[in-house]
Amino acid sequence: MKVVILCGGLGTRLREETEYRPKPMVPVGGRPILWHIMKYYATHGHNEFILCLGYKGEVIRDYFRNYLWNTSDITLKLGRNPQITYHNNHDEADWTVTLLETGAETQTGGRLRRALAHVEDSTFLFTYGDGVTNSDINGSIEFHKSHGAIATVTAVKPSGRFGELAMDGKTITAFREKPEQESAYISGGYMVLDRRIEKYLDPSDSCVFEKAPIERLAADGQLKAWCHEGYWQCMDTYREQQLLEREWNSGKAPWRIW
Repeated sequence: MKVVILCGGLGTRLREETEYRPKPMVPVGGRPILWHIMKYYATHGHNEFILCLGYKGEVIRDYFRNYLWNTSDITLKLGRNPQITYHNNHDEADWTVTLLETGAETQTGGRLRRALAHVEDSTFLFTYGDGVTNSDINGSIEFHKSHGAIATVTAVKPSGRFGELAMDGKTITAFREKPEQESAYISGGYMVLDRRIEKYLDPSDSCVFEKAPIERLAADGQLKAWCHEGYWQCMDTYREQQLLEREWNSGKAPWRIW
């Protein structure tokens, strides 16, 4: 099943890193977070990727064009007939990666609409290039097929970023510093979509998928939630990048199932 990943945003809240590279290329454990996302999908058997490029897309192009060069031990034979020998075998050999230029200013709905030209099957996977999870990808696919609606969104409860206040009117009755998990669900990406999504996408590149298309899907009863109570973490800020780095270096990163 094809996996469409949005990789073209500016990542302004992570300016320390994204001034020099697109957010999906910010490293976690020495590899771009995009690689972690793709590796997670591939471990579930989905290794055909469509990467929607935009801001500094050439960095992503260079990474995959030189993938073997950057990830292998190499022997070079110099001279008039130079040769390169790559010594490593790697599990990404069966990946198919389509690098799709979708425009630096194009919004999420516009990028998704452009990607549909490369999706042949009726159902495909869709996510953002800045978050990791341990959600059951194949479980969400089976759930999607069971209800027949156009879109399934993985609903998650993010870790608490701020102190939680218990209120009685205007009086604070309790304070809990940064609870482990928020009480409300949010969209965690990791969606399963039907090609019928196209009719909900405005033909303009200014179409924001998370606004009118999602609202119309919900109003039409075509949006379902795959509720995931486990791990999910986005990487919007430098603090979150450092959190993911620590989790990876601990050897117990929840998304590392390979």
